[in-house]
Amino acid sequence: MERVKKKMLGSPAMVLLFLGFAVLLMVPEVSAKRWLVGDGKFWNPNVNYTVWARDKHFYIDDWLFFVYDRNQMNVLEVNKTNYENCIAEHPIHNWTTGAGRDVVPLNVTRHYYFISGNGFCYGGMKLAVRVEKLPPPPKAAPEKAGAPSLSSRGAILLMPVVLAIGAAWDAFIYSR
Repeated sequence: MERVKKKMLGSPAMVLLFLGFAVLLMVPEVSAKRWLVGDGKFWNPNVNYTVWARDKHFYIDDWLFFVYDRNQMNVLEVNKTNYENCIAEHPIHNWTTGAGRDVVPLNVTRHYYFISGNGFCYGGMKLAVRVEKLPPPPKAAPEKAGAPSLSSRGAILLMPVVLAIGAAWDAFIYSR
């Protein structure tokens, strides 16, 4: 009798587990990206960050991750004029935390301008990025009329139902 109770108690857990997986299948993919500024060269002088950013697309909710020598450099967000002239006074935002590993959220579609003060901007430590909205996903190719497809919307909605029926069947079998 105790063995049957354990199986019965395990069955609702299985049902919840299957339903949880079914919900996860229906959740859209999150596409935010964390960019390591300068890749392996990090945030250092004598690196051309214009070249680094040239072929990259920065989207809303991406992050810039600056890694640098915390005793010498910093990360300052400035306006375009101060970026072009390496003026560090009165930044829009000082992202420096003191750890030498600073993360900047890109949460607005606009141009962002970053420099390092203490004269390092003149050594190339400046970065400009344009943040844009994520492009819409590509449209699916049209399906042939009458041809069944696993990628059809009905199959996606059918999968959680099949999992739920399987979990219910499992609960029914083990409850005996």
